[in-house]
Parts: sequence; structure tokens; C-alpha cells
Amino acid sequence: MYVPKHFAEADSEILAEVIRSASFASLITSKDGIPLGTHLPLYLDADSGEHGTLLGHVARANDHWKLFDGGTTALAIFTGINAYIGPNWYRSENTVPTWNYMAVHVYGKPRIVEDPEKVLTILERLTTTYENDATGNWTMDKMDRNILLGMLKGIVAFDMPIERAEGKVKMGQNKKTDDTAGAIDGLRRSDTPMQIAVADEMQRRS
Repeated sequence: MYVPKHFAEADSEILAEVIRSASFASLITSKDGIPLGTHLPLYLDADSGEHGTLLGHVARANDHWKLFDGGTTALAIFTGINAYIGPNWYRSENTVPTWNYMAVHVYGKPRIVEDPEKVLTILERLTTTYENDATGNWTMDKMDRNILLGMLKGIVAFDMPIERAEGKVKMGQNKKTDDTAGAIDGLRRSDTPMQIAVADEMQRRS
């Protein structure tokens, strides 16, 4: 990822926050020089490994898992809050449109998890992360255990110890103060949750 110095983010807590809030990731691995990608939710276990570990699963019919050999490097891309910035919002003249965003790239070597109990733990962590009052707070113990164990045959669970993570937070840090203020005002007038979140982040970093 191209990361100019003024957009670089190395704070591990901020990187973890982006991973958790933007957990539906793109996992990319290369085979014979050809990239293979899968879109999937990934759970960050911050207490496992030196830099944390990503946990997830794919359908067994998805051949991507055949590259999860513990030796092949994969890239997980997490795209956080982002928004279009129109040049009319800037106070300066002769400006152009841009896009402000947060992103984290995580590198590691995925490994297949075969132990059924460990697979269930991965599924439970993912489920608990996304279940809430609106979805009825479903839990796996509401299923017949034999049926649940049978369904495990249709997926492949994996873990990916994090070897390296790089973050980019492009929030107008390279712009003039007046231009940043104008963009923040423009985003707030748009009144959508994502644009408001970008405006808040720009304000924090201005």
C-alpha cells in the first residue's frame, strides 16, 4: 500500500479499531502469480501471537483454503470509513476532488484449523461479534449439536497469525487548515453516518 508519511498510522490500537469496525475484509493470496481473493468477516484475536491473530472460515467448495498451508503469505484488506471530498468545499481555488479514507493491510500465513472444538470457538467468536438485540442475540447452543457438527464439514476454518500490519489514514492532513475546515463543513451538511464519521476523524486530526 502506498502510504505517504503524513498519512501513515502505526498506532496498534487504532489499527485494531479499524480491523474490528471494518471486519468484512478482502483476503488475497497469490497462486502461480495469479491473485485469488475472498470476501469474508475476520475476527481479531488480539491476545494470540505477537501481533494478534485473524480468525475466519470459508466454504469448503472455495478452493482458496487449499493455499492455507501455513507457508503462503496472504493479505487481508480492511477498508474503514471513507468519503468523497468535493473541491467546492475547499476555500482554495484550483483544487480537485479526492477521497478520504482509512485502511489497514494485514499480512500473515493462514493455517487450517481442523479441531472441531477450535472451529466452534472461531464460529462462536464471529457470531457473538455480530449478534445483537436487533438480530435476536442468536447463539450456537440453540442448534442441535450433532447437526451443527455435521455442518462443519461444509466449511474450512483457519487462523492467520499477524506478521505485519500497515495503516493509512488519509484525512486531509496535507491540506491547508481552511480547506480542511471547509471539507468538514461540507461532509456534515451531507448528513449521512459515514460522511459524519469522516468529518469527525478529520476534525480529530486537524
